[in-house]
Amino acid sequence: MSIITISRGSLSGGRALAERLADRLGYRCISSEALIEAAAKYGVPEPKLSEVFDKTPSFWERLTKSRRLYLIFIQAAMCELAQQGRLVYHGQGGQQLLKGVSHVMKVRLIAPLEYRIKAAMEREGLPSREAGIQYLQQVDEERLRRMRYLFNVDWRDPSLYDVVLNIEHMSLETAADVVIYMAQHPEYQPTRASEKKLNDLALGCRVKASLAAHPLTSGIDVEVRADDGIVWMTGLVDSGELEYEIIRVVQSVPGVKEVISDLEVKPVFPYPGP
Repeated sequence: MSIITISRGSLSGGRALAERLADRLGYRCISSEALIEAAAKYGVPEPKLSEVFDKTPSFWERLTKSRRLYLIFIQAAMCELAQQGRLVYHGQGGQQLLKGVSHVMKVRLIAPLEYRIKAAMEREGLPSREAGIQYLQQVDEERLRRMRYLFNVDWRDPSLYDVVLNIEHMSLETAADVVIYMAQHPEYQPTRASEKKLNDLALGCRVKASLAAHPLTSGIDVEVRADDGIVWMTGLVDSGELEYEIIRVVQSVPGVKEVISDLEVKPVFPYPGP
C-alpha cells in the first residue's frame, strides 16, 4: 500500500488530516516526534535530534554541518518505518526524506490565513490578531530557512508534491477523500522497482548512520551508494587504517552483503623546511 507524507504550514490542520487518513485506511500515523524517538537508538540525545526540525541552524552549525549529521539518523529511522508500509507521516521534510520512492504520495496542505491566525491565538494565548500574524510569520520564516539548509529546497514549492489541498473551501473529511482516492490508484502502489528503491535508500541511510554514530568514523565525508545489498563507498580518508575501520563498520550493518571501496587516502606532502 501507499505511504503518505503530509507537509503543511504551522497550524494548518496537518495532524488532523493525517489522523483521519490513518483511521480510515488502518495505517500507522507518525509525526516528527516519533521519528526523533526512533532515531535516538543511534545514541544521540533526543533534544539534539529535535533541534533538526525545531530550530534554525546557528552559524557554527552551518560551518560544521552538525545539524545535517543528525538528519542522517532521522532519515535512517524514517526509511525503516517506511519499509513496514501502511504509513501516514505528518511533519517537516517527509517529501525529501523518502525522495525518489514512487509509492510515496506527497501531500501539501494549506489553510487560509484567518484560519491559522485564529488557531495561533487559541493555542499560544496571543492577545490580538496582529500578534497572531507576527507569530505565524516568524514560524514560517524559520521553517523556510531550516528546509533550505537541510535539503536545499523551498518547501512551499508545489512541484515537490503530488497534490496541494487548500482547506479554505474544503473540509478535512473531503481532503481525506481526495487523498484516499489518489492513493488507491496504480501510480502510488508499490512495485518491485519502487520497493527496491526504498530498500536501497534504507540500506544506504543505515550505513551512513552507522558511520556517523561510530566514534572513529563520525564526521567522515564518505559517499555511500547501495544496490541489492552491495555498498559502494567513495571519498578521501586520512589513512589506510581509517579506510579499514570504515569498511569494518559498514560490513557489520545488517543487510550489507558486500562492500566495494573506492576510498582514496589523502596524499601527505612533506614539509619543505626553511
